Amino acid sequence: MHGTHGTVAETDHDHGGADHGSLRSYITGFTLSVLLTAIPFALVMTHALPASEAIAIALVLGVIQMVVHLVYFLHMNSASSRSWNMAALVFTLIILGIVVVGSLWVMHNMNANMMPGMMSGS
Repeated sequence: MHGTHGTVAETDHDHGGADHGSLRSYITGFTLSVLLTAIPFALVMTHALPASEAIAIALVLGVIQMVVHLVYFLHMNSASSRSWNMAALVFTLIILGIVVVGSLWVMHNMNANMMPGMMSGS
């Protein structure tokens, strides 16, 4: 009764798609994501490090968090087809570039357009 296409599991496996994650892998990914968000937040809120060091750590942990999301939630591993992995990575880099460049552009323009008396604190 399988017909010519086989079962859904056989069809997914034949096309080289990655297996969907287990509950344990989703919980692991979620836990890592929360920790990778909480650490920079805590560093900034407690002023434990100078601003330049806190920013550097936040950027590094942000890149690590991207990898965690790609592995645990998008299931990018050696079992996935290479073309889909590359497409997801390129898409991620484009979105990351838009967010970072757009944020810096907005912050620069807001700083440039501040009223003269706003920066002195008087």
